[in-house]
Amino acid sequence: MHEIDGTTLVHTLIGAAAAIVVTLGITYAVAKRLGRHNVIDVAWGLMFCCAAAAAFVASAGHGDDLRRWLLLVMTVVWGLRLAIHIGLRSRGHGEDPRYATLLEGKGELGIILIVYVLQGGIAFFVALPVMVGSLTQGSVGVIAYAGVLLWVVGVAFEAIGDRQLAAYKADPDRGPVMDRGLWGWTRHPNYFGDACVWVGLFLVAAEHWPGVLTILSPALMVYLLAFGSGKRVLERHMAERPGYRAYMDRTSGFFPLPPRR
Repeated sequence: MHEIDGTTLVHTLIGAAAAIVVTLGITYAVAKRLGRHNVIDVAWGLMFCCAAAAAFVASAGHGDDLRRWLLLVMTVVWGLRLAIHIGLRSRGHGEDPRYATLLEGKGELGIILIVYVLQGGIAFFVALPVMVGSLTQGSVGVIAYAGVLLWVVGVAFEAIGDRQLAAYKADPDRGPVMDRGLWGWTRHPNYFGDACVWVGLFLVAAEHWPGVLTILSPALMVYLLAFGSGKRVLERHMAERPGYRAYMDRTSGFFPLPPRR
């Protein structure tokens, strides 16, 4: 059984937390300047990138180097792609209606707690496999490579789903509901992809002790995406659109399945 040095673990956790806090501070300043708090959606991926970079630096000379590089590259590639996509998508637009509704009547402290502190805390907890895995000793094997494969599937689902949605929006003859490609098999290919990414990262970390102890991190992410704030909040807003309830009846809500008649 491989042990992790307690002092190094604490330093890694503190470094990752500090990276997330700095990212949130910059994001809040940008949000105040632009007058919209949905910029936190861009910062979501960047928080994980910064936390992974901090964990990579802090774990130098401790964890398995191949695993450290895998966790860093997998997290940064996913996080940067997501941040760039959301940044380009939201450029030139105002506040997201979901944030406007959520933050209505909230004071500045309430906004900071709901938008920034809460999401920063969730990001830190979800990123625990990256931090702990960076310190994990023992060679990379079948379980970790299975995690990499699942990560590839997840990133592909997100990227392809986003591209298909962009093509749908650009089509002047589009129907009232996007049900093409991956969107005909799952109402949320990007959320399903996100879940695959974080389960994959967990598998890379969990191949050796004590990485397996971080299992609650991907569990929380999957729950939020499939049952919590992600899918539930979005569909509450989307259900008002013509044809969307029929789309819900024939299309899987999360895991990709052939569309029902």
